[in-house]
Amino acid sequence: MAGINMTVDGVHDYTEESRYVPPTEPEVQRHLQWFRGLKLGLMMHFMPSCQIGIAESWPLSDDAASWAQAPVDWTDIETFKKQYDRCIETFFPMRFRPDRWAEIAEQAGFRYLLLTTKHHDGVCMWDTKTTDRKITHPSCPHSQSPYADVIRCTYDEFRKRGMAISTYFSKPDWGSPYFWAPEFGPSKVRHPNYDRREYPELWEKFVQYTHAQLRELTSDYGKIDVLWLDGGWVSGESIRLEEIVDEIRSTTQPHLIVCNRTGGGRMENIVTPETVIPPKVMQIPWESCIPLGRYFSFRYEDEYKTPNEVVHMLIEIVAKGGNLALNVAPQPNGELPARAVKTLRAMGEWLTLHGEGIYETTVCEPYCHDNIAYTKKEGRAYAFFLLDDGAVLPDTVELKLPDEVREITLLRTGQKVKFTRTDGALRLDCRDLLHIGGAYAECFRLELQK
Repeated sequence: MAGINMTVDGVHDYTEESRYVPPTEPEVQRHLQWFRGLKLGLMMHFMPSCQIGIAESWPLSDDAASWAQAPVDWTDIETFKKQYDRCIETFFPMRFRPDRWAEIAEQAGFRYLLLTTKHHDGVCMWDTKTTDRKITHPSCPHSQSPYADVIRCTYDEFRKRGMAISTYFSKPDWGSPYFWAPEFGPSKVRHPNYDRREYPELWEKFVQYTHAQLRELTSDYGKIDVLWLDGGWVSGESIRLEEIVDEIRSTTQPHLIVCNRTGGGRMENIVTPETVIPPKVMQIPWESCIPLGRYFSFRYEDEYKTPNEVVHMLIEIVAKGGNLALNVAPQPNGELPARAVKTLRAMGEWLTLHGEGIYETTVCEPYCHDNIAYTKKEGRAYAFFLLDDGAVLPDTVELKLPDEVREITLLRTGQKVKFTRTDGALRLDCRDLLHIGGAYAECFRLELQK
């Protein structure tokens, strides 16, 4: 859709629509349909390494030397890796208030939270019993905080405001002695530093370690709506993912949606394009994860998208049948960046007026054309006219809607809109509409003939 897509090239491939395998479990099917209606989630990368202000985890792997290690200009890479690992010893986000995060998220119009429990570096943001590599360990200053268990207290606050929980979990774990085993020397790549077929007993320890962590997160931390598994170079088969998911679904979380990214098959209930919006409508469940700034992790020099850009991005994603997981990385002190919050609140003000055409909607032909996008629910269609900064509606708007329409309303003001049907299109007369207060995109509610 010309003029809307804010991203061009994704970070990695995503599963093709033709390869999608729908879940067969009735509870999962129902929950997945409900989750698709939420439309907007707050994604957050938060971990001790945010203190450095460079990429999360990736500088530890020489696979990413060309981009993730490039900002390291104060020392050599091997010294840096030791400095990175010691971030947990200085992690003390003294202004971290999960209730304030949740309040901002609610004001912004988010309906669910997608928070990193563990990234590839293996540092656990919850009070796990499986390892000392966690922020609740006494060696981490944050362990003395009343909010020491970041996952528990954040989940609790977001649930109080009615938001769903999507649990980010990295399948690879570069901090585990069962993945990057010290007896085999430093690893230069993102993969295990040994052949798991030659050392099956060592790999089995990693499998059991991973299963134990997933059990903790899905047994001790309340209702989990989505298990969002990152790190596609560790296959679901290699860690017996189906085995642990079937166990979880048969015990604590029968509704559990699983998102084994790029893995395909029955364990990828949601497809997850990264930093990209698919070029056309996808009828399968999908969610684009896109940062509000230029990066997923906190950067001191980051630049954030404008409210106009974010609203246009959200509209395009929803019109094409997807959800948006909008990433905002907290600062090292635990606060959300003020410039980011400003954009989020502006988005929330727009959603207060126009959310009816976003939440719980489905796709509506012709989906997108020119600077217009469509959604649909409960006998109504919604047409969004995307505005440039400072622009207002033109005198005439033409909609290409095949359904019969009996009444049109400007959602923001409640004004009825005059229209005529000409050559299979609806021509809207917008000359008498109140333009004051309109921003980013206007929405027309169209009552369809029953």
